[in-house]
Amino acid sequence: MMLLRRAATVAVLLAGVLPAAVSAPAHAADGASCAGSPSAPLDPEQARLADGRTSALVERAGLAGFVQRFPAALCGARGPAEAGRVLDGWGEALWQAAVRRAQGRWAGGDLAAGDDRPLYWARLAMTAALARWEPRFPVDRPALRSRFEDASRGLKDNGFSGAPGVRRVFISGFDPFGLDTEIRRANPSGSAALQLNGRRVTLADGSTAEIRAVVLPVRYSDFDAGIVERAFAPRLAAGSRGSADVITTVSQGYPGKFTLEAWAGRSRSADPYPDNARALSGGTRTHPVTAPRLGPGPEFIPSTLPADAVTGSVQNPYPVLLNTSVTEIPAGGTGPVDRADGPTPGSRAVAGGGGGYLSNEVAYRSNRLRGELAPQLPGGHLHTPVLTGLPADPQLLTGPEFERNESAIAAEVREILGHAAVRR
Repeated sequence: MMLLRRAATVAVLLAGVLPAAVSAPAHAADGASCAGSPSAPLDPEQARLADGRTSALVERAGLAGFVQRFPAALCGARGPAEAGRVLDGWGEALWQAAVRRAQGRWAGGDLAAGDDRPLYWARLAMTAALARWEPRFPVDRPALRSRFEDASRGLKDNGFSGAPGVRRVFISGFDPFGLDTEIRRANPSGSAALQLNGRRVTLADGSTAEIRAVVLPVRYSDFDAGIVERAFAPRLAAGSRGSADVITTVSQGYPGKFTLEAWAGRSRSADPYPDNARALSGGTRTHPVTAPRLGPGPEFIPSTLPADAVTGSVQNPYPVLLNTSVTEIPAGGTGPVDRADGPTPGSRAVAGGGGGYLSNEVAYRSNRLRGELAPQLPGGHLHTPVLTGLPADPQLLTGPEFERNESAIAAEVREILGHAAVRR
């Protein structure tokens, strides 16, 4: 019954895409229950919403109704349990609207369909509204935000259809990052995830696969709280209809090329480069650290994706290369050593091929879990090219070159998966 109610809620929210049906709940007539605190503290990520370009991205994608009507929906909650259902429903509706838009099934606004930035900024604006909300009953605000984040990132009710004979491919992408340097940045891995989620694709051998995807935050705290494991564990459960046949994490990497990362390292070592909340990991190249509460595992985990099939078949418009480099502290050593041919026995991980940041860590966490729950599955990490082409004028949010590049990267991700997911 709860699942039926949730499905009905999401259907109502998606009617016409904008959640008009719950913009003014009948039981929210008491204004006191709708109190908000404009002075409520926002985190550094939410504080970037003060830049008007962020709301313009949301408006130009047709998602502004979510942001505008969400506070009233919060006001309509009459207790903690109902507040949780509100966060679930609105998060799922936002995710589904963003997926529909990215796949051209809803023409919202004038931004290119595959633009991943509107989902990011709409979600963030809605979490800011949650931070300002002052309910008349006690709530666990961090838990509510976590529920909304998971739902709006594809972690809820986003299972495979279970159609017989159809391969199941599960991928993850990331939010934009580096926004203090350029707030207009997008992330092609997030764009690819939105464009591919739920799609049936033809693989290189002519068979069919279904792709499911999530978009993960660029925040150490969410990784510490297990968001990667929450995303991947249901896809690795043995015997489950929702389990994947292939997994791969995807992130933005190097200019002008795709790389399949041969090795994921256990350590964080990217400081002083911060995450989106301006937090540091505490790990550097000379003093790498292990993430809190990370489960047991080796210092390095190898990719089991079919590198030869991918690098030998996909090279246009970007080359696809196998990256076997790592940084380690050799057994008995005290300082970091860069190696082009993978780790040596007994060494301490400093960085995998994907570095020592969260792109490396998502690969390590997901494939550590794969080794524990479904070691027979192929899994690994794919770095996309850096997305370029933003106009020189900082007030211009998009341009033809930017849109062509984002579209080309997403199309090549799909082609790479078409070779990586072939049954072997």
